[in-house]
Amino acid sequence: MSYVIGLDLGTTSAKSVVFHKNGEVAAEYEVAYPLSYPVVGHAEQDPLQMEQAALEALSLSTRSIDREDIVGVGISAAMHSLICMDEKGAPLSPSMIWADARSADEASTLKENHPDVYRRTGTPLHPMSPLSKLLWMKNNHYEPLQKADYFVSVKEFLLYRWFGEKVVDYSIAAATGLFNIHEHEWDEETLALAGIRREQLFQPVEPTYVMKGMSAESAEKSGLDSGTPFVIGGSDGPLANLGIGAIQPGETAITIGTSGAIRQFSSEPLLDDQQEVFSYSFTNDLWITGGPSNNGGLVLKWIQQLFSNEDKIPVEELTKLASEVEAGAGNLIFLPYLNGERAPFWNAEAKGSFIGLTPSHGKGHMMRAAMEGVLFSILHIGSALERLGNKHNKIYASGGFARSEMWVQMLADIFNKRIDIPVSHQSSAWGAAWVALYSLGHVDSLASIKSSIPMKEQYEPNAENHEKYKALFEVYESVSGKLQTDFAKLHRL
Repeated sequence: MSYVIGLDLGTTSAKSVVFHKNGEVAAEYEVAYPLSYPVVGHAEQDPLQMEQAALEALSLSTRSIDREDIVGVGISAAMHSLICMDEKGAPLSPSMIWADARSADEASTLKENHPDVYRRTGTPLHPMSPLSKLLWMKNNHYEPLQKADYFVSVKEFLLYRWFGEKVVDYSIAAATGLFNIHEHEWDEETLALAGIRREQLFQPVEPTYVMKGMSAESAEKSGLDSGTPFVIGGSDGPLANLGIGAIQPGETAITIGTSGAIRQFSSEPLLDDQQEVFSYSFTNDLWITGGPSNNGGLVLKWIQQLFSNEDKIPVEELTKLASEVEAGAGNLIFLPYLNGERAPFWNAEAKGSFIGLTPSHGKGHMMRAAMEGVLFSILHIGSALERLGNKHNKIYASGGFARSEMWVQMLADIFNKRIDIPVSHQSSAWGAAWVALYSLGHVDSLASIKSSIPMKEQYEPNAENHEKYKALFEVYESVSGKLQTDFAKLHRL
């Protein structure tokens, strides 16, 4: 029997998922790593802790599997991380992740003075992007910037240390804001803005690029044979679409974990004059278009902390309270912008807020409004995609939220569409594993994954609930737009 591994480097953990070739999960293991907020607006992680977690996850997920039965490993990773690294592979800085907002001023200046950057790179001008982060480093004389030989993402950092290779997949490169998505090369004009040289970035390659010869030390820690092929894969977004089967026009993937996103594949870059969505390269002839929300499952964790005293109230208990409240949470609306917001506003200064609170609202209403608010933010981005001509004919859902029947039913009611859920919620890992199978000649095409995705439930929309949500979303959309300038005033205070 043979297996393939999907290694998913997420925001809060490294997950190693061992799959049979038909998509069934044989084993999986997850190792968490901390997220640090040393200063308000900063969001950092230790690259060496992340490397250790990835190696440990690989080792523990394969402890009952014969090494010789593993045909390869595909890799998925969260976007927008930035590490200053030296020639020897030592990190000179923490990893600044997508949630790091310290470069808000630089992003605002870029948006005002260089809107053409978006047309070339497909990356909205926002502090999430390594481009903005590099400008912040330059403007603040950040010492690691001056000492760095290379500027890399977490995935590049690990692969350089494990294989000595200086490569980056298209979708991770595209998410930097430094990559020309029309030519699939680093964009010289944008590099000049950032003040870095092409030699300080790694060579962009397609997601099928194969690496062999893992260092002896890393191979021993991973539990894998040093000759096991690793396929570079892509970022978690397009791989989640692939892993869930949302490949054709009209097929939409919605993923909600710590953060959230809605995406579709396209055969050309889909750029937006209003710059509400991203468009990133995946292969030479496939692009991924959509938008991310900063605020997914972490909103529920905030509610949990808000209502807990010495003993934490389980999220399941709060969800049960929410289930006892009617759809619409008693006309209570929550704007879920706890960490600012990316799409469709791209406003790092946005704030969370409850709209419509009355004395009749309790914990269940607030929990339900928070869950609905996260989904309204996804619908808001989905509306921008529809404006560009992307219909949501079929919706697939994945990520941690897909384990909550109540939350997925809300999604069906809000979009008024049937929602299809796979058996495994690890769609990014399965997408990465499938790219590995395709690259190594075990399957004929990327699109053929559709016959190898074990599916579970389908959720049909409730028409009565949809009408309630339709009316509430009009208010959500109106209020969220009007408050953007007030968010900026609050931020300056």
